[in-house]
Amino acid sequence: MEKETAGAAKAAPVETARERGVRQELEGIVTSTKMQKTIVVKVTRAVQHPLYHRVVRHAKKYYAHDETGEAKAGDTVVIVSTRPLSKLKRWRLKEVLQRSTRVA
Repeated sequence: MEKETAGAAKAAPVETARERGVRQELEGIVTSTKMQKTIVVKVTRAVQHPLYHRVVRHAKKYYAHDETGEAKAGDTVVIVSTRPLSKLKRWRLKEVLQRSTRVA
């Protein structure tokens, strides 16, 4: 019988994005940055009304994790789905697409 050495740990298999599945991405505008490491992103979608066949805009707010605090109010950002980080946060900031021209 061979004894296992204490320092020799088995390496965990590397997961690829293909094995885990593709993360959902949304594009929206930052409406609030008043919380620590959290931003509120408003995502607007255009949906056709089922009865009247007119295009209607629906907006929804998402709470996203912003570790570095790089997003500011008015910026256009991309957020990706992630594991639950808190009661409301299920998204995290991926990148800032366009900076706001508004001066605070």
